[in-house]
Amino acid sequence: MLLQLTLVITLAFIHAYAAKLLRLKEIPRSAALSFAGGVSVAYVFILIFPELVEAQETISGHGLVAYIEHHAYLVALVGLTVFYGLERWVKRYRQPRPQPETHPDSGHHHAPGIGVFWLHIVSFSLYNALVGYLLVYRESATFELVLFVLAMGFHFLVNDHGLLQHHRQAYLKRGRWLLSGAILLGWAAGHLVEVSEAATSVLFAFLAGSIILNVLKEELPEERQSRFLPFASGAGIYAALLLVAS
Repeated sequence: MLLQLTLVITLAFIHAYAAKLLRLKEIPRSAALSFAGGVSVAYVFILIFPELVEAQETISGHGLVAYIEHHAYLVALVGLTVFYGLERWVKRYRQPRPQPETHPDSGHHHAPGIGVFWLHIVSFSLYNALVGYLLVYRESATFELVLFVLAMGFHFLVNDHGLLQHHRQAYLKRGRWLLSGAILLGWAAGHLVEVSEAATSVLFAFLAGSIILNVLKEELPEERQSRFLPFASGAGIYAALLLVAS
């Protein structure tokens, strides 16, 4: 209990002070951020994919979708699709718009409106609440639990970078505190509301799809200007830690 509380407070702290921790800038991204992306990718390939197999075995035969063969993978696909749709929605409001008639050939990116900001924050608050909630139900040894939180911490830094790009002032003023609080609320809900193992697996599968999308969208696009060596180092070091833990 005490260990979980310490770890969940650590995750909340990362959201609250990510900008100061990494001195995040829009472009170029810091080596530390690419390292964080490498850790997140290693987590996806070494832990999430195998756990999706376990989730599939748990979900199979439960609920209204029992007739579908690959429940967990479908739920993960839904998670990925939901957050992809969210990103496309936000980018619609960041497309170049023409300047006044005196400069017809120029354009500028305009910041998303307050409604888009709240859509983004509410979505990622649910995302974070899921992380906090599932932290309660992870049947792991202490070292493995610390590795999970380590991966989520680095992953949150990557997410913070994207949110800072879209909503810098609003995020620094309000968004980061709401996301920090969502982690704590999710963890508290995990102790107050107990659900079946199958339902927990569904939640994890949805979170897994969301994590995969958020990792890929932050690391792969060319304009991100990621740094390969820090990225590879993060992936390699975290993968080695996972192998030791197993």
